[in-house]
Amino acid sequence: MTRLPFRAGVGLSLGLILAFVSLLRCLADPAPAIHYAPVENLEQADVTLIDRAEHDIDIAAYVLTDWPVMRALIRAAGRGVRVRIYMDGRRIGEREPTPLFRLANPEIEMRFKRPGSPLMHLKSYPIDGRWLRTGAANFSASGLKRQDNDLLVIDSQAAAEAFKRRFEAIFAQGETLPLTATEQNP
Repeated sequence: MTRLPFRAGVGLSLGLILAFVSLLRCLADPAPAIHYAPVENLEQADVTLIDRAEHDIDIAAYVLTDWPVMRALIRAAGRGVRVRIYMDGRRIGEREPTPLFRLANPEIEMRFKRPGSPLMHLKSYPIDGRWLRTGAANFSASGLKRQDNDLLVIDSQAAAEAFKRRFEAIFAQGETLPLTATEQNP
């Protein structure tokens, strides 16, 4: 008979501990904010996030042709935010921001995935080690406003740091393209 109260007490204690640990996990990081295009304008969500940056943005982009997002990145660099961009090398062309970023703000560091490498299809960036933006939406007007896409904003230091580690690895392997004659003499 003395064992029953002891076992009940241990069971109750373990139950309370598990409940407390579960509660702490819920309090650790808020639920991600999920946005959907074309119902929402994801371009505005990106611009708002970038405009909030104070220290650093490391953007991995399959494509980056959306002018409001590009201008937000230039504004961020202009106010002292460290901005680094890593893109798939196959996406370089007339519509790409290479001349814009190099001439408008040389502090923005751009690297490109080397030719012959597997496709780089990320559309993500951490801001200030706190928020992580990710999702299916490319950084293009159609991807952010007209296509069925999602954009997730995760308020989690752990998520931002995990992406940052991956970004550091791929950015280190990227190549910096030399300025073209047009870029040197616009």
